[in-house]
Amino acid sequence: MDADILIIQECEDPVRSKDIAYINWASNYLWLGNNKNSGLGVFAKDAISLTLLDWETQGLESFIPFLANDNLTVLAVWTKQANSPTFQYIGQLWKYLQVHKSKLPLAQAVVCGDFNSNACWDKWDRWWNHSDVVSDLQKLEIHSIYHHLKQEIQGKESSATFYMHRKIEKPYHIDYAFTSKNLLASAQLEIGNPAEWLRLSDHMPIIFEIA
Repeated sequence: MDADILIIQECEDPVRSKDIAYINWASNYLWLGNNKNSGLGVFAKDAISLTLLDWETQGLESFIPFLANDNLTVLAVWTKQANSPTFQYIGQLWKYLQVHKSKLPLAQAVVCGDFNSNACWDKWDRWWNHSDVVSDLQKLEIHSIYHHLKQEIQGKESSATFYMHRKIEKPYHIDYAFTSKNLLASAQLEIGNPAEWLRLSDHMPIIFEIA
């Protein structure tokens, strides 16, 4: 895709990989994970600087906060069950934002990745859920590019980003790209075509551009 920056879930740690082509390709990256075969990775073209930000994880999984070219704050996301009896998946991101949302700048921020969540699964008796995460980001003037461009509401998406067991009849929208309000005017976004991508993954790539 010739992307400037790729955020990839379930990828191998380049340091411990035995795949020479992968090692050579991953010349400029950040990686995090408890399993060397399946972690969260950020990969960029060599001309782009990646600076890992020192944000406490507090045991939450899995997040990579970084600065791209010293001016764009990006939070790469892959929410997990994380052995938490209460704060699983979107609960991990909700807790992470409570600690770090003040560090996301109003003008130059991106939050994107696999949230493993959708507003259609909100529980009425839970005091945090997917909609609360969206609301917290909106208060920071950080909005979903897809929902802005498509003028759709959370939980009523017409396009899927994930097909359970790679079955076209089991579509879900669980991957997201959010960006600062002032970047929305320049934003473009497309979701990968399942006819092309299902042979490779149950998740479709979200491809977006901002200026």
